Amino acid sequence: MIVLADGRRGLAAGIALIAAGFATLAWTSGDWLGGAALLVGGAVCAVQLLRTGRQDWGLMPPGSTTRLIMAVVGAVLSLWVAASVTTGHGAPLRFASLAVLGLMAARLLQSERAVAVLTAAAGLALALAGASTLGQSAPGFAPYLIAGLIAAGAPLLTRVESRGA
Repeated sequence: MIVLADGRRGLAAGIALIAAGFATLAWTSGDWLGGAALLVGGAVCAVQLLRTGRQDWGLMPPGSTTRLIMAVVGAVLSLWVAASVTTGHGAPLRFASLAVLGLMAARLLQSERAVAVLTAAAGLALALAGASTLGQSAPGFAPYLIAGLIAAGAPLLTRVESRGA
């Protein structure tokens, strides 16, 4: 949703889906407080996005062919990853982390609007917090709290957009 949307509603729905997904994955691994931090941070980000700017979905605006191609390539890559990486303990988290990190990084690099960049950065923070549990030792509550704060604060940053050539 974040890859294909330019409007505030589309970006808000995308960050809400990412936050809900990683919160659910944290809850299934038994980290209730961490999942709640991700969910609250994503919810604050989504509400802030809905409150400011043009209230449109902005799905697939003119000139978004490259983003559509990126989404299709991401889907094909996800199918390949699903066949090779999604077995064993923590497979859903590995798959979700890889897919979200790749798509959000690509959105950061090709975005023209500051609000989309900040939303993709919030998505990256949420995915990195979720991926922090993939290591041998438990990271504790800190990555979840930091990601929640980044996601909640990203839409509040001052955005200056170029109107020139």
